[in-house]
Amino acid sequence: MAWLVLVVSGGLEMVWAAALSASHGLRRWKPAVLFVVAMVVSLAGLSYAMTSIPVGTAYAVWVGIGATLTLIWGLVTRQEKASWGRIGLLGLLIVSLVGLKVAS
Repeated sequence: MAWLVLVVSGGLEMVWAAALSASHGLRRWKPAVLFVVAMVVSLAGLSYAMTSIPVGTAYAVWVGIGATLTLIWGLVTRQEKASWGRIGLLGLLIVSLVGLKVAS
């Protein structure tokens, strides 16, 4: 259960990062509210997951999922440019996250 909560919390990290960007410095209230709510729920999920997953593993997976999904979101919305290097490194990050799960 802790791993499922951790994965969902990592996904919410992408939500709050995208909402923070869309809020334009917290000046637009709807994305700013989404940012705060998603951040609180994401951190609460991370906190819960850390009750049974070691802190280093939990934090690395949480950040990795958030970073991966945020980059994918940026590529899909064309806010970031795709390159073979970025795609390859993204793949390496995903393999590393799976490796952390397998090793723990």
